[in-house]
Amino acid sequence: MKQSIEFMDIKKLQRDDLEPLAEEGIEYRLAIKNHLLFSKIENENIVVLNENYLSDALNYLSKLSVDYDVYKADDLIFESLKNKYLEKFTDNEFDHLPSNNELIEVESDLLEFIQKSQDLLASENSAPIIKLVNSLFFQALKKGASDIHIQTMQHDGEVRFRIDGVLKKHINLEKHIVNSVINRIKVVSNLDISEKRIPQDGRTQISISSKTVDVRVSTLPTYYGERVVMRILMQSESIPTLEQLGFEENLTKEFYKLLHHSHGMILVTGPTGSGKSTTLHSFLQYMSTPEKNIITIEDPVEYNSPNVSQIQTNDKVGLSFAMGLRSILRQDPDIIMVGEIRDTETAKIALQAALTGHLLLSTLHTNNATASLTRLIDMGIKDYLLSSTLLGVLAQRLVRILCPHCKEKTNMSIDQTKELELSNDTVFYTSCGCEHCDFTGFSGRKAVGELFVVNNSVKELIKERLNDTEIRNAMRVLGMTTISDTLKEMLVKGQTSYEEALRVGLLDG
Repeated sequence: MKQSIEFMDIKKLQRDDLEPLAEEGIEYRLAIKNHLLFSKIENENIVVLNENYLSDALNYLSKLSVDYDVYKADDLIFESLKNKYLEKFTDNEFDHLPSNNELIEVESDLLEFIQKSQDLLASENSAPIIKLVNSLFFQALKKGASDIHIQTMQHDGEVRFRIDGVLKKHINLEKHIVNSVINRIKVVSNLDISEKRIPQDGRTQISISSKTVDVRVSTLPTYYGERVVMRILMQSESIPTLEQLGFEENLTKEFYKLLHHSHGMILVTGPTGSGKSTTLHSFLQYMSTPEKNIITIEDPVEYNSPNVSQIQTNDKVGLSFAMGLRSILRQDPDIIMVGEIRDTETAKIALQAALTGHLLLSTLHTNNATASLTRLIDMGIKDYLLSSTLLGVLAQRLVRILCPHCKEKTNMSIDQTKELELSNDTVFYTSCGCEHCDFTGFSGRKAVGELFVVNNSVKELIKERLNDTEIRNAMRVLGMTTISDTLKEMLVKGQTSYEEALRVGLLDG
């Protein structure tokens, strides 16, 4: 290492002139943590430091066997080069290299830390427990998990992550460590750590290198001890666009047509975890403009959306969906989003809102799009009011996509191909598992759906008082593509496996 430190000529150098240098033998993750950067000037390798972090950088540089000229850069140039490094060398948008030592980034290192640390028996505020909990959050975000499950069992405890809608075991913990971890989570969520007999709900925020994530926390007493489930709530910038949701192109075009209506009701249906809230917020982001007053009432608020006024229900003070919806109507809204239509009162007020010149979006729990008609009529909605206010219903599911690196061709039985009305020589694929997909066999998910548009033909069917099965058969004749049809198409294209398509609803018709 050269001992002289030269000042960079600011007059000749602009903030975007320097590019990150990738040389073998240098651990860039550690270098960035120690505020040490590498670049080139006139094809000569250089080391770039900043006045604010000279001590850390020079200490780390002394451990490296490099013989580069050392330059000091001003804050602007240094930060610009550092940001380029982060963009180039990080695994994903959340892996922005924290500048403290409160995280363990690798799963194997976490196991070693648990085995070696003598202080994990200490209280929930001890440094090792804090480090352990922070690392669980970090690894969950890095793996793209939507939920973290911490469960106490008879002899030990277990941490699992829900990735792509399926729970995957992450790590086993000794029982006393699990108790300390759960207490730590209660502390940061403002829950009562002495209360272990009743369920508790809370909320917290975690910050990882300037990014803040909201986490919803739920504790539940079980036979062997408490368990905790933490839902990682996405930020507004993470809300996908209508194109990014993964629906077929024709379906997306139909969404746009529905969303341009000034009044009426649009419903999204599907089971828990099928992405209904994400789709609704995608709709809101598409429609959000300064000229529109958009108000939502949700349970809970899962996305912090800009340009949208969001209300969270609160049963303790009597703020239900119905009560909140009545108040929203006095706020001169253009677009209203109701988290879920659960009861007759909410359904009637929602319908009234759609009738009086508002565009209303909501969710409903039904198995398919056409079943929503019967569900609303069962709630006491008159069929003639329904046909004049309901614009369309989207039923959706999330299906896992096979990992392109390890999927393998497979054969299906004659009975299976016959049931799907496919030829016996159709090529199918199955999941295997490799390091690219964390040995799950799947990589990411895609939304599939069926859109039931209430046009004049449907209004005639409603007037004839047909049941949902008869309406569904009529819609298929009219050309409606069902979830089952889309899953069959994905199966033939090799995008998913037979087992996954079956789980999502391949045979539901």
